[in-house]
Amino acid sequence: MIAGYVDQEIMEQMVTNSGDDLLTLSRQQGVMLVFLRHFGCTFCRKGLATIAEKRAAIEGKGLKIVFVHMTTSEIADSYFERYEIVQPTYISDPECRFYAAFGLTKGTFTQLFGLQTWIRGFQAGLVEGHGLGPKLGDDFQMPGVFILQNGEVVESFVHKLASDQPDYDSQIPKFCALPEPLG
Repeated sequence: MIAGYVDQEIMEQMVTNSGDDLLTLSRQQGVMLVFLRHFGCTFCRKGLATIAEKRAAIEGKGLKIVFVHMTTSEIADSYFERYEIVQPTYISDPECRFYAAFGLTKGTFTQLFGLQTWIRGFQAGLVEGHGLGPKLGDDFQMPGVFILQNGEVVESFVHKLASDQPDYDSQIPKFCALPEPLG
């Protein structure tokens, strides 16, 4: 999905840890909705480190970052703290209902365990120090990043491989040609 419509009822059901629903947030400002792999995944950890590093630039473009994860708030908070993501906004989705609503599927063997994923896993896990951890959610669930405005997806990055990472530097500028929020 590059751009399109997500059921607004689903977005109303997606309530963050601060009590706001996703539809309301997307009407207030642009939202970068980040669906994470499970927290034990080296690529999830690398993604958190990258977002922590780029957070000021992302938010400076007018985007509110909202994470979706598959575990409890307590576990999520410990990982956000580990990666120095202060006061994160997130949605817990242990059943992966919201992942499915945004068209994110379960990974195939090649997407999860193919040669390119192994090579990138070695780089991220060992060389860059993100390591591996316990399974903390559905380890077959694929991640994705969606830019929302006024209840609509205006841009997306759907991972083809578990190891894919969006290029926030080159993609943020095009994400930010957002229409004005509704009233």
